[in-house]
Amino acid sequence: MAGKQADHAADDTGDGAHESIWQRMERPARPPRAALTHAQIATAAVEIADAEGLDAVSMRRLAERLGVATMGLYRYVRGKDDVIELMVDTVYAEEAQAAEGGDWREILRVSALRLRDLLLRHPWLVETTAHSGPLTPNFIARTDRLLASLDGLGLDADTAMTVLGTVTAFVTGATTARIRMARLMRKEGAEKMDDLRTLYSSRMSWLLESGRYPAFERYIRQGVRKDDDDWQFELGLDSVLDGIAARLAI
Repeated sequence: MAGKQADHAADDTGDGAHESIWQRMERPARPPRAALTHAQIATAAVEIADAEGLDAVSMRRLAERLGVATMGLYRYVRGKDDVIELMVDTVYAEEAQAAEGGDWREILRVSALRLRDLLLRHPWLVETTAHSGPLTPNFIARTDRLLASLDGLGLDADTAMTVLGTVTAFVTGATTARIRMARLMRKEGAEKMDDLRTLYSSRMSWLLESGRYPAFERYIRQGVRKDDDDWQFELGLDSVLDGIAARLAI
């Protein structure tokens, strides 16, 4: 009875609804011993999302993959938001280390390239902020390491976080655009960009022949690195880092 009363007392504080899965996971496990682990749940959910997208991850689908009853999953998670947090933390463990050695710029640059690769391996990751904030241990550990790389540069805490946020925003924005293009290609059945250009050639011709967009037409006619995603990304990333270095004199 005392234990149940204590549980009810905790619920009455109103904090239970906002308690994260990470807080609950650190409590001693209640008998009987768990048949599943949170790592197993996360791995199964990531596999589903990688293959079919985030919408395909449901409690029923996850339970089927794990070979348990759907209601049995609720012994470990409260619902899909908890599952997504586990998924996010699991994949951020793949980008667990920033560059070893080097100055702040090299560390942020290598981490940005790794984050891009992470998002391309798990494109559903760009959608997860709509479900829950990235307050997971591995995500925060990554942020902590990158902030530490800016120590000793004379930046205040707000400026350091803005530097990191600016680089992350570029990576996320540029990579999301590539992910969306890949989805469009799949939708249209295009195996390569030239296939997509062929499908959209009549629209493009109409726009260019109107004569209203001369700068854009010059790019279409003269651009030779339209499909070089790596070159485009690294030029943009280096430009962002150059701007930060010049603006803050670091």
